[in-house]
Amino acid sequence: MKPITAFSTTLLAGAMALTGVVQAADLVIAGRDGGYGDALQAGVDAYEAAHPGTDIELLKLPYGSLYEKLVIGMREGDSSFDLVMIDDTWAPEFMSNNWLAALNEDAVSQDFIPSLTDISRYPVGQGPLYSLPVVGNVAMFAYRSDLMDEPQSWDDVFRSAQNLKTNDRAGVVFRGTQGNPIVTGFLPMLWAYGGHIVDKDGNIALNSPATVEAIEAFVSLRDVAPTGVEVYNSGEVRDAIQQGKAAMAIEVWPSWVPSMDDPAVSQVVGQVNIVPPPGQVNESTPMLGVWQMGVSTHAEHADLAEDFLAFFTSADFQRQLTLEKGLPPTRTSVYLDDDVVAQYRWYPNQLNALRQGTARPRVQDWQQLESILGDYLQLALLGRLSAEQAAEQAHERMVASR
Repeated sequence: MKPITAFSTTLLAGAMALTGVVQAADLVIAGRDGGYGDALQAGVDAYEAAHPGTDIELLKLPYGSLYEKLVIGMREGDSSFDLVMIDDTWAPEFMSNNWLAALNEDAVSQDFIPSLTDISRYPVGQGPLYSLPVVGNVAMFAYRSDLMDEPQSWDDVFRSAQNLKTNDRAGVVFRGTQGNPIVTGFLPMLWAYGGHIVDKDGNIALNSPATVEAIEAFVSLRDVAPTGVEVYNSGEVRDAIQQGKAAMAIEVWPSWVPSMDDPAVSQVVGQVNIVPPPGQVNESTPMLGVWQMGVSTHAEHADLAEDFLAFFTSADFQRQLTLEKGLPPTRTSVYLDDDVVAQYRWYPNQLNALRQGTARPRVQDWQQLESILGDYLQLALLGRLSAEQAAEQAHERMVASR
């Protein structure tokens, strides 16, 4: 009997297992809830079927609760969980604090997309491999292929948006909500203009002419966007594209895209192309949002944890999860599989975006920096600050926050 499983989706179960109150399983996995939890559950069921007698406990926790429980447990040297799922933005903290064990690289296939295993290392791209990428999330760009050609630059985006804006259709749509949403949409534009939040040494570098130009370009999109875009989030962006009320979206994610070809909810079936975001001064630089899994340094069942991770990230099982659960893969071969491409026509473009993508700054205080930038970006979007003022004041606040 599995004493936690019946309650694994509750915070109580997460708290019990992560504090060591209950530990009856051969392997304990701390992961996300929702669709990611469903994919992990499929992995657990398949692994247990292939290894009779193996008992795996899967904890399915909300985003914030997972982070909080893992950080507390890692700091205290808790050994009650073995394999952990972490968001890309948590990776620098977990890896730099030696909370994850280095993996056996001899057992890791070269089929993983290189940009994704680069950010599974610490330092990035050169250190030991501390995790494997399990969800191939990347920010993409959507445009109506029946109305326009693919934009090659952000200048093209603005010109096309002006031409395609009508009384009942916006030229472009984006998330303007304060905090993470507005920053996530803005970052590929910032990088395309040559701007950076931190330099190669991790120092704040926001106050630059490139940043000012990028903010000016971002704010200019407001005039060709829907009224009230300043409070738009993912639901409003997705609905605007699906209902034919916007010609472009500067940011869409793999979980948003499939419904655009679903005639039950979409009025633009087959008319929306999903591609990497445009470049400008620099080439296209999509933003990665990869989820990773690693073995806890304090794991009591490290060998089993690593074996499960190899199984879960294998090409065969990723293909199964993609076709059955819609989980974005992290292996090149799955993106090129004929059956997968037949089900997700934009996957070759998504593979290109992942290959050329970059992660958010690899600093431990990213969430605080993101919050600051989100505040000033929205003030600029609302017209309360100029682009230059927003860049300068955000830069100063970031420096003062450290």
